Amino acid sequence: MFSKFEIMMAMRYLQAKKAEGFVSVIAAFSFIGIMIGVATLIIVMSVMNGFHIQLVERIVGLNGHLNVYTAGGPVQNYPALLKDLKDVDGVVTAAPVVEGQVLVTSRGQATGAMARGFTADYFAKKPLLSSSIVEGSMVDFSGNVAAIGSKMAERFGLGVGDSLTLMSPNGKASPFGTIPRTAQYKIVMIFDVGMHEYNSGYVFMPLTSAQTFFQMPENSASLLEIMSDHPEKIDKIKDVLSVVIHGRAGVYDWRESNASFFSAVEVERNVMFIILMLIILIAAFNIISSMIMLVNDKARGIAIMRTMGAFRSSILKIFILTGASVGVLGTAMGAVLGILFAVNIESIRRFFENLTDTNLFPGEVYFLSKLPADVDWVEVTFIISLAVVISVMATVYPARRAANLDPVEALRYE
Repeated sequence: MFSKFEIMMAMRYLQAKKAEGFVSVIAAFSFIGIMIGVATLIIVMSVMNGFHIQLVERIVGLNGHLNVYTAGGPVQNYPALLKDLKDVDGVVTAAPVVEGQVLVTSRGQATGAMARGFTADYFAKKPLLSSSIVEGSMVDFSGNVAAIGSKMAERFGLGVGDSLTLMSPNGKASPFGTIPRTAQYKIVMIFDVGMHEYNSGYVFMPLTSAQTFFQMPENSASLLEIMSDHPEKIDKIKDVLSVVIHGRAGVYDWRESNASFFSAVEVERNVMFIILMLIILIAAFNIISSMIMLVNDKARGIAIMRTMGAFRSSILKIFILTGASVGVLGTAMGAVLGILFAVNIESIRRFFENLTDTNLFPGEVYFLSKLPADVDWVEVTFIISLAVVISVMATVYPARRAANLDPVEALRYE
């Protein structure tokens, strides 16, 4: 594609001389700008991907892929409905869940929380939850017991064997007003799922205890949680479930229950991509300006090459190669820097936290306790390709200007 002569001339133009120092400085800034732009874009997109994946894994892992509910209140006589749900192809598990808002009190402190009740067998079938137990054992998950998150335990100063009191706003009516229901539970497990919201605001208890506390009949539940073997085919499974339970209950999936949250994450991701692309575009404009200045400085040399038989296409290739080299090298360095940073971002975060003695990633703000990053190689390839295309396109106008230079006009006053 490029001849040895064209490559040689392009390399010579890339080597700064004293008279071309200003041109070289602009080219250096272009290189740095593209490198930083590509690296930042890869890092930010990887972190956004990591956020999305981690949030989906935790939300789905703790709440199920699909939920079956009734609009009028609790799901009544759920064993018969569970039997029909488990026969649907793609359904791995279906289990009753009782949930409700509670006030947690212990040692003179109080906080609001969500109490969820399910069977010990279903607890064990939730890999994210069963593998996140830091204290206690599932063997004791029966009777008036509870499992709380690590942040809640830390806040109240509680451990396995201690007790806490749950208070429900739906109490008994009396001549003196509504008396809230209260019950005391022994803590048998402390979990850490890596998500601040669940570690600080959720209490898990056995199904029968939850039914008693929320005054639900034995065969009633707030909803039925369903886990599928193909989350990517959730729409198909949802359609089949809707037919199976038609008229008895409704079905919604995890995307509907968290639609606003994930929409906000997706919008933020797209906006960040557009903003960071502007860094690469600005660097591309620097390439254009430096190339135009280079063409003006090399007008005499271009004219001499033309008079010695160089074709316009050769001049075009020389300056495209000269400008594109800055963009391609900047993109390559930025890609390497961005990938290395994204892969080791949690270690880098800890280093800077230790260095500055500050918390750079508070879990109560960002939901997660660790800074996630997932390098999507398809996305990285797209970013690199886009940066290279922008860099090459930026050289077309200056290169065409050099190729169309009239040798007679250039040498008229020499």
